[in-house]
Amino acid sequence: MHKLLLICTFVISFLSTAQNSPITFEVGEFGSTWTWTVFENIGNPPLELVTNPDVTGINSSATAAKFTALQGGMPYAGVECAHGDVGTFTLTPLNCIVKIMVNKPVISNVGIKFATGSGASTGELLVPNTQINKWEELTFDFTPILGLPTSSGINQVIIFPDFQNRASTNICYFDNLTFGVTGPPLGTPMTPAPDPNFAAVDVISMFSNVYTDVPVNTWQTSWSQGTLNDIQIQGNDTKKYTGLNFVGVETTGSNILNVSNMTHLYLNVWTPNMTEFRVKLVDFGNDLTYAGGDDTEHELTFNPIMENWITLDIPLTNFVNLASNNHIAQLIFSGNPSGSGVVYVDNVLFHNVVTGIDETSQEILHVYPNPANDFLNITGTTEMERLSIFDVSGKLVQSTELTENANKCNISMLNQGAYLLVAQLKNGTVQREHFIKE
Repeated sequence: MHKLLLICTFVISFLSTAQNSPITFEVGEFGSTWTWTVFENIGNPPLELVTNPDVTGINSSATAAKFTALQGGMPYAGVECAHGDVGTFTLTPLNCIVKIMVNKPVISNVGIKFATGSGASTGELLVPNTQINKWEELTFDFTPILGLPTSSGINQVIIFPDFQNRASTNICYFDNLTFGVTGPPLGTPMTPAPDPNFAAVDVISMFSNVYTDVPVNTWQTSWSQGTLNDIQIQGNDTKKYTGLNFVGVETTGSNILNVSNMTHLYLNVWTPNMTEFRVKLVDFGNDLTYAGGDDTEHELTFNPIMENWITLDIPLTNFVNLASNNHIAQLIFSGNPSGSGVVYVDNVLFHNVVTGIDETSQEILHVYPNPANDFLNITGTTEMERLSIFDVSGKLVQSTELTENANKCNISMLNQGAYLLVAQLKNGTVQREHFIKE
């Protein structure tokens, strides 16, 4: 009798901690009979389970969920299942990679988060779709929260199909939410970032082994969403951010920066998984305090080449919404995927020269074919160290450190359009050449 009671107790306990997945919305399968509640969406039109609008792509299932993201709804309008519908479970390496299929008329972030019965949540991860009006599978990596209190006792899933300020009402479909194991470990940089070679008198350095750094209050503010580790790569100090949504770097109070005599913000970035990396500067204004009424800020977005050190040498004039550069108090990093980004940062500094090298070269750089499709052939009378490519807005879109005798540049990943190629030569000079990507 006691053995039977023990077995029943074990079975009930096991069932109460089971995870109900995959969520497919098919008749008789998970999601189809759950209680779904729409929120922050002006009247909150209910989630609909409808016939799959496109069975010709990667999603051949019969049924999908339809979410109407109203133009006047909040950016974070979404839908949540009832507590317990998804079971009660803990995120582990066996189920922390979450995938969902979406079919949307616009490019915008999709968000997923999980909540416990007490209302605690993992916080949403945001990943943008890259295609419109066709099914696409997005991946959300919840690895950074494993072991945290919010990773256990989960019994609710919350989905944000169109996380943005909307200019129109968008009909968004989603389907087939699955939980899987972590993949192979993300890559790590094997070599440190290249040293900048500006004269020290022309630099205000926040973080670099090359120069004497000015005081920085913190490289991870209390309101940041991400984890900072100070590491070394071959003896070179480097900042590593994981689980990155956004992170604030502050130089406040007596450490506030006057960079009005500088022309550029310079930093090196290496990422194994971020498709977008954003940099924001915040000037606190004459009162030197946050939210004092005269704060100004501006954010720029870059598309790094994964698993390569890239150099961002950004003219301060590109931060067009800054009223001045006299009271720089915050530098904020963010990007996509949001909440699971990993990025290594080094050599964060301001300088007041256009480049750190002599530009008076008499060398002649030849670039052909021009226009080009996949590769550029590049020749000159001096060997090259690095090639950088900028789009018409001045944004760095590709940077490559060259091996010995390299004379080709792969441009297959670039969009069609006009670009500027900047070649840093081994004799310490640079050359520029415009080209067209077909």
